[in-house]
Amino acid sequence: MTGSTSATEHSKSASDRGEGGRSGEGTDETVVSVRGLTKTYGSGDDHVLAVDGVDFEIDRGTVVGLLGPNGAGKTTAIKAMLGLVVPDEGSVTIEGIETTDAPRAVYRRVAAMLEGARNVYWRLTVRENLRFFARLGGHDPAETDVRERHDRLLEDLDLVEKADVPVNKLSRGMKQKTSLACTLARETSVVFLDEPTLGLDVESSLDLRAELRRLAERESITIVLSSHDMDVVEDVCDRVIVMNDGQVVADDSLEELVDVFRTQTYRVTVDGTLAPERRERLESEFGADGWTTVGDHQRFDATLRRGEDFYAMMDVVRESPCPLVTVTALEPDLEDVFLALTDRESETSTAGNGETEMGVKMESESESESESAFTSDTESVGDDPQAHTPTQTEAADR
Repeated sequence: MTGSTSATEHSKSASDRGEGGRSGEGTDETVVSVRGLTKTYGSGDDHVLAVDGVDFEIDRGTVVGLLGPNGAGKTTAIKAMLGLVVPDEGSVTIEGIETTDAPRAVYRRVAAMLEGARNVYWRLTVRENLRFFARLGGHDPAETDVRERHDRLLEDLDLVEKADVPVNKLSRGMKQKTSLACTLARETSVVFLDEPTLGLDVESSLDLRAELRRLAERESITIVLSSHDMDVVEDVCDRVIVMNDGQVVADDSLEELVDVFRTQTYRVTVDGTLAPERRERLESEFGADGWTTVGDHQRFDATLRRGEDFYAMMDVVRESPCPLVTVTALEPDLEDVFLALTDRESETSTAGNGETEMGVKMESESESESESAFTSDTESVGDDPQAHTPTQTEAADR
Protein backbone atom coordinates (compact mmCIF):
# COMPACT_ATOMS: atom_id res chain seq x y z
CA MET A 1 0.00 0.00 0.00
CA THR A 2 1.14 3.55 -0.64
CA GLY A 3 1.01 6.40 1.84
CA SER A 4 -1.52 9.20 1.69
CA THR A 5 0.67 11.59 -0.32
CA SER A 6 1.60 8.99 -2.90
CA ALA A 7 -1.95 7.66 -3.01
CA THR A 8 -3.29 11.14 -3.67
CA GLU A 9 -0.83 11.62 -6.49
CA HIS A 10 -1.83 8.28 -8.02
CA SER A 11 -5.51 9.12 -7.66
CA LYS A 12 -5.10 12.45 -9.41
CA SER A 13 -3.03 10.89 -12.16
CA ALA A 14 -5.61 8.17 -12.70
CA SER A 15 -8.40 10.73 -12.78
CA ASP A 16 -6.53 12.79 -15.34
CA ARG A 17 -6.11 9.84 -17.64
CA GLY A 18 -9.34 7.99 -16.85
CA GLU A 19 -12.24 7.54 -19.20
CA GLY A 20 -12.88 10.92 -20.73
CA GLY A 21 -9.94 12.35 -18.79
CA ARG A 22 -7.18 12.18 -21.34
CA SER A 23 -7.08 14.18 -24.51
CA GLY A 24 -6.89 12.08 -27.62
CA GLU A 25 -7.72 8.91 -25.69
CA GLY A 26 -8.35 6.95 -28.85
CA THR A 27 -11.45 6.21 -30.87
CA ASP A 28 -14.11 3.54 -30.97
CA GLU A 29 -12.37 1.97 -33.97
CA THR A 30 -11.11 -1.50 -33.12
CA VAL A 31 -7.54 -2.08 -34.33
CA VAL A 32 -6.61 -5.28 -32.48
CA SER A 33 -9.16 -8.04 -31.93
CA VAL A 34 -8.42 -11.27 -30.06
CA ARG A 35 -11.15 -13.92 -30.02
CA GLY A 36 -11.03 -17.26 -28.20
CA LEU A 37 -7.23 -17.36 -28.32
CA THR A 38 -5.97 -20.74 -27.07
CA LYS A 39 -2.46 -22.20 -27.18
CA THR A 40 -1.13 -25.41 -25.64
CA TYR A 41 2.51 -26.51 -25.52
CA GLY A 42 3.39 -30.19 -25.30
CA SER A 43 0.96 -33.08 -25.12
CA GLY A 44 -0.35 -35.71 -22.76
CA ASP A 45 0.39 -35.37 -19.07
CA ASP A 46 3.20 -32.89 -19.80
CA HIS A 47 1.06 -30.40 -21.73
CA VAL A 48 0.86 -26.76 -20.62
CA LEU A 49 -2.19 -24.64 -21.45
CA ALA A 50 -0.43 -21.31 -21.90
CA VAL A 51 -3.42 -19.29 -23.16
CA ASP A 52 -6.98 -20.36 -22.47
CA GLY A 53 -9.81 -18.76 -24.49
CA VAL A 54 -8.63 -15.15 -24.27
CA ASP A 55 -10.87 -12.39 -25.66
CA PHE A 56 -10.29 -8.64 -25.86
CA GLU A 57 -10.29 -5.71 -28.28
CA ILE A 58 -8.05 -2.64 -28.45
CA ASP A 59 -9.12 0.67 -29.98
CA ARG A 60 -7.00 2.94 -32.14
CA GLY A 61 -4.85 5.49 -30.34
CA THR A 62 -4.94 3.84 -26.93
CA VAL A 63 -2.12 2.57 -24.73
CA VAL A 64 -3.01 -0.78 -23.19
CA GLY A 65 -0.96 -2.54 -20.54
CA LEU A 66 -0.86 -6.33 -20.78
CA LEU A 67 0.22 -7.54 -17.37
CA GLY A 68 0.69 -10.84 -15.59
CA PRO A 69 3.15 -12.79 -13.46
CA ASN A 70 5.69 -15.10 -15.06
CA GLY A 71 3.90 -18.02 -16.68
CA ALA A 72 0.59 -16.12 -16.96
CA GLY A 73 0.47 -16.48 -20.74
CA LYS A 74 1.05 -12.88 -21.75
CA THR A 75 4.20 -13.64 -23.77
CA THR A 76 2.39 -16.29 -25.78
CA ALA A 77 -0.53 -13.89 -26.28
CA ILE A 78 1.80 -11.17 -27.59
CA LYS A 79 3.56 -13.58 -29.94
CA ALA A 80 0.21 -14.80 -31.23
CA MET A 81 -0.82 -11.19 -31.92
CA LEU A 82 2.44 -10.74 -33.82
CA GLY A 83 2.01 -13.98 -35.75
CA LEU A 84 5.13 -15.53 -34.19
CA VAL A 85 3.02 -18.26 -32.57
CA VAL A 86 0.14 -20.03 -34.33
CA PRO A 87 -2.79 -20.54 -31.92
CA ASP A 88 -4.52 -23.90 -31.56
CA GLU A 89 -7.89 -22.17 -31.50
CA GLY A 90 -9.23 -18.65 -31.89
CA SER A 91 -8.17 -15.73 -34.02
CA VAL A 92 -6.24 -12.46 -33.97
CA THR A 93 -6.97 -9.61 -36.37
CA ILE A 94 -4.92 -6.45 -36.85
CA GLU A 95 -6.63 -3.62 -38.73
CA GLY A 96 -9.28 -6.15 -39.77
CA ILE A 97 -6.71 -8.61 -41.20
CA GLU A 98 -6.40 -12.05 -39.61
CA THR A 99 -2.79 -12.85 -38.77
CA THR A 100 -2.95 -16.44 -40.04
CA ASP A 101 -4.64 -15.46 -43.34
CA ALA A 102 -2.36 -12.64 -44.49
CA PRO A 103 0.73 -12.44 -42.24
CA ARG A 104 2.71 -10.21 -44.60
CA ALA A 105 -0.09 -7.64 -44.68
CA VAL A 106 -0.29 -7.71 -40.89
CA TYR A 107 3.47 -7.29 -40.45
CA ARG A 108 3.38 -4.08 -42.46
CA ARG A 109 1.07 -2.67 -39.79
CA VAL A 110 2.86 -3.74 -36.62
CA ALA A 111 6.25 -3.20 -35.01
CA ALA A 112 7.60 -4.88 -31.90
CA MET A 113 10.38 -4.64 -29.38
CA LEU A 114 10.60 -7.88 -27.41
CA GLU A 115 12.55 -8.37 -24.22
CA GLY A 116 15.46 -10.79 -24.51
CA ALA A 117 15.61 -10.50 -28.30
CA ARG A 118 18.24 -8.63 -30.29
CA ASN A 119 15.99 -6.06 -31.91
CA VAL A 120 18.63 -4.24 -34.00
CA TYR A 121 21.82 -4.95 -35.93
CA TRP A 122 24.72 -4.36 -33.61
CA ARG A 123 27.33 -3.78 -36.33
CA LEU A 124 25.35 -0.93 -37.86
CA THR A 125 25.30 2.55 -36.35
CA VAL A 126 22.20 3.90 -34.66
CA ARG A 127 21.35 6.06 -37.67
CA GLU A 128 21.94 3.19 -40.11
CA ASN A 129 19.57 1.01 -38.10
CA LEU A 130 16.89 3.70 -38.25
CA ARG A 131 17.23 3.95 -42.02
CA PHE A 132 17.22 0.18 -42.41
CA PHE A 133 14.03 -0.39 -40.46
CA ALA A 134 12.33 2.61 -42.04
CA ARG A 135 13.01 1.12 -45.47
CA LEU A 136 11.66 -2.22 -44.31
CA GLY A 137 8.46 -0.36 -43.51
CA GLY A 138 8.31 1.08 -47.01
CA HIS A 139 9.65 4.55 -46.15
CA ASP A 140 12.47 6.22 -48.09
CA PRO A 141 15.09 7.41 -45.55
CA ALA A 142 16.09 10.16 -47.98
CA GLU A 143 12.69 11.85 -47.77
CA THR A 144 12.58 15.01 -45.68
CA ASP A 145 9.73 13.93 -43.39
CA VAL A 146 11.42 10.59 -42.68
CA ARG A 147 14.73 12.29 -41.87
CA GLU A 148 12.93 14.73 -39.60
CA ARG A 149 11.20 11.88 -37.79
CA HIS A 150 14.52 10.12 -37.28
CA ASP A 151 16.11 13.33 -35.99
CA ARG A 152 13.24 13.77 -33.54
CA LEU A 153 13.55 10.16 -32.32
CA LEU A 154 17.30 10.65 -31.79
CA GLU A 155 16.64 13.86 -29.88
CA ASP A 156 13.76 12.54 -27.76
CA LEU A 157 15.71 9.45 -26.76
CA ASP A 158 18.99 11.33 -26.19
CA LEU A 159 20.78 9.46 -28.98
CA VAL A 160 22.04 12.42 -31.03
CA GLU A 161 25.64 12.12 -29.85
CA LYS A 162 25.58 8.35 -30.46
CA ALA A 163 23.85 8.47 -33.85
CA ASP A 164 26.95 7.42 -35.82
CA VAL A 165 28.32 4.92 -33.28
CA PRO A 166 27.97 1.16 -33.93
CA VAL A 167 25.35 -0.31 -31.60
CA ASN A 168 27.73 -2.95 -30.21
CA LYS A 169 29.78 -0.13 -28.65
CA LEU A 170 26.84 1.33 -26.74
CA SER A 171 25.79 0.76 -23.15
CA ARG A 172 22.83 -1.47 -22.36
CA GLY A 173 20.58 1.54 -21.85
CA MET A 174 21.61 3.09 -25.15
CA LYS A 175 21.00 -0.21 -26.95
CA GLN A 176 17.52 -0.27 -25.43
CA LYS A 177 16.88 3.26 -26.67
CA THR A 178 18.11 2.32 -30.14
CA SER A 179 15.76 -0.66 -30.24
CA LEU A 180 12.84 1.55 -29.32
CA ALA A 181 13.79 4.19 -31.89
CA CYS A 182 13.99 1.56 -34.63
CA THR A 183 10.62 0.14 -33.59
CA LEU A 184 9.07 3.57 -34.00
CA ALA A 185 11.00 4.35 -37.19
CA ARG A 186 8.74 2.08 -39.26
CA GLU A 187 5.71 4.29 -38.52
CA THR A 188 3.26 1.43 -38.04
CA SER A 189 -0.25 1.84 -36.65
CA VAL A 190 0.30 -0.73 -33.86
CA VAL A 191 3.38 -1.05 -31.64
CA PHE A 192 4.12 -3.86 -29.17
CA LEU A 193 6.63 -3.04 -26.43
CA ASP A 194 7.92 -5.60 -23.94
CA GLU A 195 9.74 -4.00 -20.97
CA PRO A 196 10.66 -0.86 -22.98
CA THR A 197 12.20 0.96 -19.98
CA LEU A 198 14.53 -1.90 -19.01
CA GLY A 199 18.06 -0.53 -18.59
CA LEU A 200 17.02 3.12 -18.86
CA ASP A 201 17.94 5.75 -16.29
CA VAL A 202 15.18 7.71 -14.58
CA GLU A 203 15.33 10.71 -16.90
CA SER A 204 15.31 8.54 -20.03
CA SER A 205 12.41 6.50 -18.67
CA LEU A 206 10.37 9.66 -18.08
CA ASP A 207 11.19 10.90 -21.61
CA LEU A 208 10.06 7.57 -23.04
CA ARG A 209 6.77 7.72 -21.17
CA ALA A 210 6.10 11.19 -22.56
CA GLU A 211 6.92 9.99 -26.08
CA LEU A 212 4.52 7.04 -25.81
CA ARG A 213 1.69 9.33 -24.70
CA ARG A 214 2.48 11.73 -27.54
CA LEU A 215 2.39 8.91 -30.10
CA ALA A 216 -1.02 7.77 -28.87
CA GLU A 217 -2.59 11.19 -28.48
CA ARG A 218 -1.19 13.03 -31.50
CA GLU A 219 -0.52 10.27 -34.00
CA SER A 220 -3.27 7.81 -32.96
CA ILE A 221 -0.76 4.97 -32.69
CA THR A 222 -2.02 1.97 -30.74
CA ILE A 223 0.47 0.72 -28.16
CA VAL A 224 0.40 -2.62 -26.34
CA LEU A 225 2.81 -2.45 -23.43
CA SER A 226 4.01 -5.28 -21.22
CA SER A 227 6.04 -4.32 -18.18
CA HIS A 228 6.69 -5.27 -14.56
CA ASP A 229 7.30 -1.59 -13.77
CA MET A 230 3.92 -0.51 -12.40
CA ASP A 231 4.94 3.15 -12.35
CA VAL A 232 5.43 3.06 -16.12
CA VAL A 233 2.09 1.33 -16.64
CA GLU A 234 0.28 3.84 -14.43
CA ASP A 235 1.89 6.79 -16.21
CA VAL A 236 1.17 5.81 -19.81
CA CYS A 237 -1.70 3.30 -20.01
CA ASP A 238 -5.36 4.14 -20.59
CA ARG A 239 -6.41 0.60 -19.77
CA VAL A 240 -4.96 -2.55 -18.23
CA ILE A 241 -5.52 -6.20 -19.13
CA VAL A 242 -4.30 -8.60 -16.43
CA MET A 243 -3.65 -12.26 -17.25
CA ASN A 244 -3.14 -15.15 -14.85
CA ASP A 245 -3.02 -18.89 -15.53
CA GLY A 246 -3.64 -18.27 -19.23
CA GLN A 247 -6.85 -16.29 -18.75
CA VAL A 248 -7.84 -12.64 -18.54
CA VAL A 249 -8.69 -11.92 -14.90
CA ALA A 250 -9.22 -8.17 -15.28
CA ASP A 251 -9.78 -5.73 -18.15
CA ASP A 252 -10.62 -2.14 -17.29
CA SER A 253 -9.35 1.41 -17.00
CA LEU A 254 -6.72 2.06 -14.34
CA GLU A 255 -9.12 4.21 -12.36
CA GLU A 256 -11.85 1.55 -12.32
CA LEU A 257 -9.44 -1.24 -11.33
CA VAL A 258 -8.05 0.72 -8.40
CA ASP A 259 -11.56 1.74 -7.27
CA VAL A 260 -12.63 -1.90 -7.09
CA PHE A 261 -9.89 -2.65 -4.58
CA ARG A 262 -10.20 0.56 -2.59
CA THR A 263 -10.74 -0.29 1.12
CA GLN A 264 -10.74 1.53 4.44
CA THR A 265 -7.11 1.02 5.36
CA TYR A 266 -5.27 3.19 7.86
CA ARG A 267 -1.70 3.52 9.11
CA VAL A 268 -1.51 4.50 12.77
CA THR A 269 1.67 5.84 14.41
CA VAL A 270 2.12 6.27 18.18
CA ASP A 271 4.93 7.64 20.32
CA GLY A 272 6.34 4.71 22.27
CA THR A 273 5.51 1.00 22.22
CA LEU A 274 2.03 -0.39 22.82
CA ALA A 275 1.67 -3.04 25.50
CA PRO A 276 1.50 -6.64 24.21
CA GLU A 277 -2.12 -7.10 25.37
CA ARG A 278 -3.21 -3.92 23.57
CA ARG A 279 -1.41 -5.01 20.44
CA GLU A 280 -3.16 -8.40 20.60
CA ARG A 281 -6.52 -6.67 20.95
CA LEU A 282 -5.85 -4.45 17.92
CA GLU A 283 -4.86 -7.52 15.92
CA SER A 284 -7.84 -9.65 16.91
CA GLU A 285 -10.55 -6.96 16.70
CA PHE A 286 -9.30 -4.77 13.84
CA GLY A 287 -6.81 -6.93 11.91
CA ALA A 288 -3.81 -4.77 12.76
CA ASP A 289 -0.63 -5.92 11.01
CA GLY A 290 2.57 -4.57 9.47
CA TRP A 291 3.95 -3.56 12.85
CA THR A 292 7.06 -1.40 12.48
CA THR A 293 9.27 0.50 14.92
CA VAL A 294 10.92 3.68 13.64
CA GLY A 295 13.02 5.42 16.26
CA ASP A 296 10.76 6.10 19.25
CA HIS A 297 7.61 5.55 17.20
CA GLN A 298 5.61 2.39 16.56
CA ARG A 299 3.15 2.03 13.68
CA PHE A 300 0.70 -0.51 12.29
CA ASP A 301 -1.78 -0.86 9.42
CA ALA A 302 -5.42 -1.90 9.76
CA THR A 303 -8.06 -2.62 7.10
CA LEU A 304 -11.55 -2.05 8.49
CA ARG A 305 -14.80 -3.55 7.29
CA ARG A 306 -17.09 -0.82 8.61
CA GLY A 307 -16.68 2.93 9.01
CA GLU A 308 -17.63 2.86 12.71
CA ASP A 309 -14.76 0.42 13.37
CA PHE A 310 -12.34 3.30 12.88
CA TYR A 311 -13.61 5.13 15.96
CA ALA A 312 -13.58 1.96 18.06
CA MET A 313 -9.99 1.27 17.01
CA MET A 314 -8.93 4.81 17.86
CA ASP A 315 -10.53 4.47 21.29
CA VAL A 316 -8.33 1.43 21.95
CA VAL A 317 -5.24 3.37 20.88
CA ARG A 318 -6.12 6.44 22.99
CA GLU A 319 -6.60 4.29 26.09
CA SER A 320 -2.88 3.50 26.04
CA PRO A 321 -0.25 5.80 27.57
CA CYS A 322 1.38 6.16 24.13
CA PRO A 323 0.43 9.50 22.50
CA LEU A 324 -1.08 9.31 19.03
CA VAL A 325 1.27 10.82 16.41
CA THR A 326 -0.47 10.39 13.05
CA VAL A 327 -3.29 8.52 11.34
CA THR A 328 -2.91 8.15 7.57
CA ALA A 329 -5.51 6.81 5.15
CA LEU A 330 -3.95 4.41 2.64
CA GLU A 331 -5.23 3.76 -0.87
CA PRO A 332 -4.34 0.92 -3.25
CA ASP A 333 -2.13 1.53 -6.25
CA LEU A 334 -1.77 -0.59 -9.38
CA GLU A 335 0.78 -2.88 -7.73
CA ASP A 336 -1.68 -3.70 -4.96
CA VAL A 337 -4.39 -4.43 -7.52
CA PHE A 338 -2.04 -6.60 -9.58
CA LEU A 339 -0.98 -8.70 -6.59
CA ALA A 340 -4.58 -9.15 -5.46
CA LEU A 341 -5.74 -10.21 -8.91
CA THR A 342 -2.97 -12.68 -9.63
CA ASP A 343 -2.81 -14.22 -6.13
CA ARG A 344 0.95 -14.56 -6.24
CA GLU A 345 0.98 -16.89 -3.24
CA SER A 346 -0.35 -19.67 -5.47
CA GLU A 347 2.75 -19.36 -7.66
CA THR A 348 5.00 -20.56 -4.85
CA SER A 349 3.50 -24.04 -4.98
CA THR A 350 5.58 -26.82 -6.48
CA ALA A 351 3.08 -27.55 -9.21
CA GLY A 352 2.91 -23.91 -10.21
CA ASN A 353 6.68 -23.64 -10.51
CA GLY A 354 6.87 -26.74 -12.65
CA GLU A 355 4.27 -25.48 -15.06
CA THR A 356 5.91 -22.07 -15.29
CA GLU A 357 9.32 -23.52 -16.05
CA MET A 358 7.88 -25.86 -18.65
CA GLY A 359 5.87 -23.02 -20.16
CA VAL A 360 8.99 -20.90 -20.55
CA LYS A 361 10.89 -23.75 -22.12
CA MET A 362 8.11 -24.54 -24.56
CA GLU A 363 7.76 -20.88 -25.53
CA SER A 364 11.49 -20.58 -26.10
CA GLU A 365 11.51 -23.62 -28.37
CA SER A 366 8.58 -22.26 -30.33
CA GLU A 367 10.25 -18.87 -30.62
CA SER A 368 13.42 -20.44 -31.98
CA GLU A 369 11.46 -22.23 -34.66
CA SER A 370 9.67 -19.01 -35.64
CA GLU A 371 12.88 -16.98 -35.71
CA SER A 372 14.58 -19.57 -37.89
CA ALA A 373 11.76 -19.28 -40.41
CA PHE A 374 12.05 -15.51 -40.43
CA THR A 375 15.82 -15.59 -40.78
CA SER A 376 15.62 -17.43 -44.07
CA ASP A 377 13.44 -14.62 -45.42
CA THR A 378 15.65 -11.77 -44.22
CA GLU A 379 19.26 -12.87 -44.62
CA SER A 380 19.25 -11.58 -48.19
CA VAL A 381 19.19 -8.04 -46.82
CA GLY A 382 22.97 -8.20 -46.79
CA ASP A 383 23.87 -7.56 -43.18
CA ASP A 384 26.35 -9.66 -41.21
CA PRO A 385 25.26 -13.30 -41.74
CA GLN A 386 26.51 -14.17 -38.25
CA ALA A 387 24.33 -11.57 -36.59
CA HIS A 388 21.05 -12.72 -35.10
CA THR A 389 18.11 -11.58 -37.20
CA PRO A 390 16.26 -8.87 -35.25
CA THR A 391 12.72 -9.27 -34.07
CA GLN A 392 11.68 -6.13 -35.94
CA THR A 393 12.93 -7.71 -39.17
CA GLU A 394 10.92 -10.78 -38.35
CA ALA A 395 7.77 -8.75 -37.85
CA ALA A 396 8.33 -6.64 -40.94
CA ASP A 397 9.69 -8.92 -43.62
CA ARG A 398 8.11 -12.33 -43.27
